[in-house]
Amino acid sequence: MTKAELISSIAAQTGLTKVQAEKTVAAFISSVTTALKGGDKLSLVGFGTFSTAPRAARKGQNPQTGKKINIPAATVPKFKPGKTLKEAVNVAPVKKK
Repeated sequence: MTKAELISSIAAQTGLTKVQAEKTVAAFISSVTTALKGGDKLSLVGFGTFSTAPRAARKGQNPQTGKKINIPAATVPKFKPGKTLKEAVNVAPVKKK
């Protein structure tokens, strides 16, 4: 699903116009981003939790040239799905031949 499809879906489910739904989605994204930048955790019960985690500096390798590079430390966003979301998405495992 693309952002445009999400906006259309929200508009259809809520009775909002697409412009209003787009503003709502933009406000949600902005709020999550602001919270994570501030080091906060955002929990939506049943849906999941947005948080950040530190990633240590490490050595890497450019796959095209083979040259060794230093990858700096970073803070990365994380998402942990909630129980309700997991149960809604859960499908039977596919058996491999």
